[in-house]
Amino acid sequence: MPQKKNTSGRGQRDLRVKVKTARGRKLSSTLWLERQLNDPYVKRAQTEGYRGRAAFKILELDDKYRFLVPGARVVDLGCAPGGWCQVAVKRVNALGEKKGKAIGTILGVDLQEIEPIAGCELHQLDFMADDADEKVKGWLGGKADVVMSDMAASSSGHKQTDHLRIMALCETAAYFAFDVLEEGGTFVAKTLAGGAEGDLMHLLKQKFKKVANVKPPASRSNSSEKFVVATGFRG
Repeated sequence: MPQKKNTSGRGQRDLRVKVKTARGRKLSSTLWLERQLNDPYVKRAQTEGYRGRAAFKILELDDKYRFLVPGARVVDLGCAPGGWCQVAVKRVNALGEKKGKAIGTILGVDLQEIEPIAGCELHQLDFMADDADEKVKGWLGGKADVVMSDMAASSSGHKQTDHLRIMALCETAAYFAFDVLEEGGTFVAKTLAGGAEGDLMHLLKQKFKKVANVKPPASRSNSSEKFVVATGFRG
């Protein structure tokens, strides 16, 4: 007699990965690890060869605002581990794979050394150094079409302090962009919701034709991170 198929759901495996709390590991670390193991963007990054889930944030932002175009010259500030650079290489045609399209340039800078990325020029540099803008323009052979940043200041554990730190970092990145952007260029940077965004938005609206503050789908719903996308640099 054929065996009746179990349709009750009992005995079926739960596909969600659960992580046991190990001795010496904090509960917060365990929850972070569990979230990583069950994050569809983490799995997609592994499958598609990106260095982190953050790659999908810039993919989604570019799908909407179209600033990574073939032939564009792009500077990625605080680029480690390199996921945003990987996306940009394909979209600006840095490897010349899109026949008949202009070939772009990707320049990534970070305080730490970065593993090489095909089609990307990487430099260990503090973008806050006095001569950083001149070095970047020298490496590019001119000004940039896009300055982008996924940088975040190290967490202090105090929400308001962290908010102020990342907004200060974002504002510094914006002033760097003012020095190296070509007229009509784009600035993209991570911010945190928390009350101090107004000054930055006011500054950017003076310098760019359009400014948006958005949360791409790849940003976790419980995260306060957002991204500012400023287009049409006035020069």
